[in-house]
Amino acid sequence: MYVLAAVVAVCLWVGSQAAPAADEITHLPGLNHDIAFKHYSGYLSGDTGKHLHYWFVESSRDPGSDPVVLWMNGGPGCSSLEGLLVELGPYLINPDGKTLKKNPYAWNNMANVLFLEAPACVGFSYDDNDKCVTGDDETSLSNYLALQDFTNKFPEYRNNSFFLTGESYAGIYIPTLAVRVLKGQEKFPINLQGYAIGNGLSSKDLNEDSLIFFAYYHGLFGDDLWDRLVEHCCTGGSASRQTCNFHDNLTPMCDKAVVDAKRPVYSRKLNRYNMYAKCPHTTGGKFSRYEADLSNMMRRHGFNDTMMMEAKQNNINYDAPCTNATDITTYLNTPAVRQALHIPSKVKPFEICNNAVHIFYKYEYTTMKPQYEYLTSRVRGLVYNGDIDMACNFLGDQWFVESLGLQVKEERSMWFQGGQVGGFVKRFANLDQLTVLGAGHMVPEDKPAPALKMIDSFLFQKPY
Repeated sequence: MYVLAAVVAVCLWVGSQAAPAADEITHLPGLNHDIAFKHYSGYLSGDTGKHLHYWFVESSRDPGSDPVVLWMNGGPGCSSLEGLLVELGPYLINPDGKTLKKNPYAWNNMANVLFLEAPACVGFSYDDNDKCVTGDDETSLSNYLALQDFTNKFPEYRNNSFFLTGESYAGIYIPTLAVRVLKGQEKFPINLQGYAIGNGLSSKDLNEDSLIFFAYYHGLFGDDLWDRLVEHCCTGGSASRQTCNFHDNLTPMCDKAVVDAKRPVYSRKLNRYNMYAKCPHTTGGKFSRYEADLSNMMRRHGFNDTMMMEAKQNNINYDAPCTNATDITTYLNTPAVRQALHIPSKVKPFEICNNAVHIFYKYEYTTMKPQYEYLTSRVRGLVYNGDIDMACNFLGDQWFVESLGLQVKEERSMWFQGGQVGGFVKRFANLDQLTVLGAGHMVPEDKPAPALKMIDSFLFQKPY
């Protein structure tokens, strides 16, 4: 009886599918192994004239009942296909830029995963009139409209649990989008159950302040500079989160000390995404997510977007010293791959990050505290950090979560994966704050097995 009921349920789900046949990927170049799921690539409609490229991979386990997980990378201006082909997708790009390999730790082992390239002009997304200038609010609106379009294209997933996830500047994208989804439930219901943000930019001020502490305690500069920082930037000569202001202290001596402290962090010889990892080098002068993050963080200390634009116009290469997007760029610009993904010929060649989007982007938020205060009373959340990332360091996000004043449910403790320490977790009311031991900015890339254990535990409310 139970077997029959299960078969009937599966048949009903399959029979009710309305997935767009034109978007299904029927052949993916470089994919030389069998897959147990369907995948789709096409476009979702954002704000007027904006077409956001999506790549959707169904769960290989039980697509009918498994949750739908949106994934977004950050920048702003960087492609979420990096998340798909480098971090957590079911197939990862090989160094040859031609073939794909199976990812045993893919998140679609237990979830349907939607990768969205946003805002328009990022990756394969485009605007009818090439209007690439945008900001936080317009981006969240377009993303919200795209989710509505996704639900209309794939109505069979309308009742599945929905989760919003991402990393880096998605620390802004995801909370602003989640608030729109919840506030729009009466007009367009989306079954949002939670959000998870990895190494996210939650508060620019706390991220900058904590970075100085992080750098000092990881030995990137010595006591002489630390003493200068404390003397000129910290009230009463005492170093603490409450007394030190490294982010906008206008005292000349403090500003000089902060620039000196950030110099090793942004050294081209250190991998700021994973301070203990090697530095692969890129081969071209294209705009990269490293540059996006670098200009974000140095905006107040002399390295700004105007300088970056002038450098590019004069053929000065500020390409990322510790990230290499050659393989993914080569693959996605192969004509057969573009055809398989249904990319129109008018769409420009793929770049991992879009320089114009980033340079002219309107930063409308410096903190996500109001958004979190709204969300934590309504849906579950997870803030996780690789603990050796210097772009959005764990200490800043830890300070941010603590600043929300939520009730503590479980004190900080170790969590485990495969018999080893996976990191540490502290649980608050409706919000978990977690670190992944030995991971950098891209947690699913650096520590794929712990990352899969972490997201599985969060989605299905299992112990970490």
